[in-house]
Amino acid sequence: MSDDDDLEHLRAALRAATPAPDPAARVAALARAMESFDAHQGRAGEARSSRDRPAGAGILAGVRNMFDRLTSRAVLGATASLAVLAIGAVVVTGPGLGPVGPQQPGPLVSEKLASAPLEAAPVAEPEAVVVSEGAADTLMAAPPVAPAPMGQARMERRLSSAPMGQASGAAPAMLDRMMPPAPEQDNFAGFDPNPLKVTNEAPVSTFSVDVDTAAWSWLRGSLRMGQRPDPAALRIEEMVNYFPYDYAAPEGEVPFSTAVSVFQTPWNAGTQLVRIGLQGKLSETAARPPLNLVFLIDTSGSMNGPDRIGLLKSSFQMLLGTLRPEDRVAIVAYAGSAGEVLAPTPASERTVIMAALDGLQAGGSTAGGAGLELAYGIAGRMAGEGSVNRVVLATDGDFNVGLSSAEELKEFVSERRKTGIYLSVLGFGRGNLDDALMQALAQNGNGQAAYIDSAEEARKVLVDQAAGALFPIADDVKIQVEWNPAVVAEYRLIGYETRALAREDFANDKVDAGEIGAGHQVTALYEVTPVGSPARRTDPLRYGAPPVATTVDAEAGWLRLRYKQPGGDTSALIEAPIPAVAGEADADARFAAAIAGFGQLLSGGKYLGDWGYEQAIALAEGARGADRFGYRSEAVGLMRVAQSLAP
Repeated sequence: MSDDDDLEHLRAALRAATPAPDPAARVAALARAMESFDAHQGRAGEARSSRDRPAGAGILAGVRNMFDRLTSRAVLGATASLAVLAIGAVVVTGPGLGPVGPQQPGPLVSEKLASAPLEAAPVAEPEAVVVSEGAADTLMAAPPVAPAPMGQARMERRLSSAPMGQASGAAPAMLDRMMPPAPEQDNFAGFDPNPLKVTNEAPVSTFSVDVDTAAWSWLRGSLRMGQRPDPAALRIEEMVNYFPYDYAAPEGEVPFSTAVSVFQTPWNAGTQLVRIGLQGKLSETAARPPLNLVFLIDTSGSMNGPDRIGLLKSSFQMLLGTLRPEDRVAIVAYAGSAGEVLAPTPASERTVIMAALDGLQAGGSTAGGAGLELAYGIAGRMAGEGSVNRVVLATDGDFNVGLSSAEELKEFVSERRKTGIYLSVLGFGRGNLDDALMQALAQNGNGQAAYIDSAEEARKVLVDQAAGALFPIADDVKIQVEWNPAVVAEYRLIGYETRALAREDFANDKVDAGEIGAGHQVTALYEVTPVGSPARRTDPLRYGAPPVATTVDAEAGWLRLRYKQPGGDTSALIEAPIPAVAGEADADARFAAAIAGFGQLLSGGKYLGDWGYEQAIALAEGARGADRFGYRSEAVGLMRVAQSLAP
């Protein structure tokens, strides 16, 4: 007998041993599922609103979520048919489990799921569930399910991407394919725009500097997708500070220079803009101290994708090109649990470092707290006399295992800040970004927050501005302006809402503030209303004291800055007058004003009057200057897109 004959005999034997599907059993299973669904819906043909969706957990929660999305009994029927066919075709086994014959009948999965209690399920021991498809019965073991609140799309995505038991792996995958993708859950810290202040009542304004640029990168990504950005993401100071300006370099031992100018407000003929610019000193590469970097990399399931883990790897590869042989790198990854991927390694061993990066894969939940603890521990061991020690966290910002609350994480990072280890945060991806947490971590960790949406942005942050991102030159930099009520009737600070400080915080060296890195620039804009201007928005008080003329009427205000040397405890003071007479605005001042106006347009434009996108575009176009890297030209293009999307 030939091999072909043997194979044919085997096929015939298998066909004979396989029982034929029982159409009646299939119809009965579908009917019971429909009855259970109708019972939970309250009445047939009408879907229950998802707004009052009760708590649930695990697979049951996913199925209930699927039911909520169905809009008709007919759709349910089609879906249930597919589910019965798919489940019946899969034989799932667990440890010590095998096929169970017809003499051990059990409830159908459709019955189990439809009749499950809708409140959060307690943790339970695995339960045997028999799935019927005609005469073929299979025992499926369900894993223990911990209670989890519904409505948390971010956590549900984490759970669906985490490895489940061998016995239950098929069901979540099938449900994921049947359900539509979860909506975006990007999280931004809301804030109210700075209000107009009456100088007579509140002459002092105090805030911490901000060198972050994440808001502009996020705005750019939104507009490129044809979407108006969330106003909560628009920190105007980060938009203005994204662009380089031609400020004079500092002289002597002071780590940064100050530049103050006053010019006409483009959107209001009766007010003026006061621009305060800081320029950090840029030291020679050879004079920089040794750098110890710990890459703390989020490899959780939400980081999967070319714009996340893929872009992250190429971004760090660019950063490696800026390091010197005496610098050292370690890598920590976290997903479910944290681990050391690469022990401290000289930056000269680039092949070893890149091999460790290339081996990273995304999957699992997000043990961000454990990752931070491990990364800070390694950074502490790497620290040496005179070195700069920094943890660089790359994440979409979601932490749901370990230290997961914002307050816990902020407290942890604040405590570690006292050891002299800086924390920078790089955001990747959309749809799961926790910008509010990233900002809090960077602010409390003496570092910078940036959003990386492209290889071009990675080069800008990690190559062109690497010195500023990695080497601090001044800690706890605070700005305070005292306005002269004899010259300025009203004022408002444009941006810096999340960096506001109390007046008494300025001289308190225990109060944390922002850091400035080598070569960093900071720009702040105030809109001020001169005394006697018809543009004044508030009426003088009947019983308020009138402004008193002083010997300093040539000053609109007085600028004070405080800063500490990196790692220092005592601040130094810099002071400068703010001139009362407006001058001609240079190209940098006009462009900064255009970006500030653009940000206000996207946020509502309460103080802009009839000034709109046409005026903002014209102002920015006329102030592009040399534009060596094309950033300003790109901004003009984005303004045009925003104009087309405006209501």
